[in-house]
Amino acid sequence: MIFPKRLLFRFAADCRKAPKSWPQKGTALSEKYRLPDLRELEGDRSSNCDFRMAWSELGIGFSLAVTGKKRLPSCRPSQPDECEGVQIWIDTRDVHNVHRATKFCHRFLFTPSGDGASDAEPAVLWLPIRGARENPNRIASEKIQIQAVCRKDGYKINGYLPADALSGYDPTEYAMLGFHYAVRDRELGEMTWTAGAPLPHEEDPSLWGSLRLVD
Repeated sequence: MIFPKRLLFRFAADCRKAPKSWPQKGTALSEKYRLPDLRELEGDRSSNCDFRMAWSELGIGFSLAVTGKKRLPSCRPSQPDECEGVQIWIDTRDVHNVHRATKFCHRFLFTPSGDGASDAEPAVLWLPIRGARENPNRIASEKIQIQAVCRKDGYKINGYLPADALSGYDPTEYAMLGFHYAVRDRELGEMTWTAGAPLPHEEDPSLWGSLRLVD
């Protein structure tokens, strides 16, 4: 087994506070909110994935752009592990010395399509974490905001998670979040922030990185 170089480090990146007008005017974020692409440590400079994130006392939002595709994404929310889109993991306590998720660990799936009468609308799902000691309360998808657009060379997703969708979210007391994402794509492969397959990154919080909530 070849272990990724990202496994040799524990990463913490700055997550900037959202602009005052946000999220009322949507979750589009400027370049200064872009998270570093850690795949570059392993020589991958393809830049197919641009992930930006921001926080406020009211919640957390992100903007994802995927480019370099030749086909429309295949999205079946009924089969989340096979669905193209992005999965996000957030630990509101940023604990890295355990291998099983706690009630403060959250997992969400955002897809650019797959919902609505013609499957053309974006979809968002709360997902349990396999092997968790305790999962947080299930969140109704209606509480989570999503916007998306599909283009001929990729797609863009804007998402917003309100504070009451994140058990334990309190940026005044806990200014660090455990964080990880995985973009799944049949053409481009899997693009993860920290360690990816074959390591159990989907369920092991010790493999996730950290975000500093900076003002």
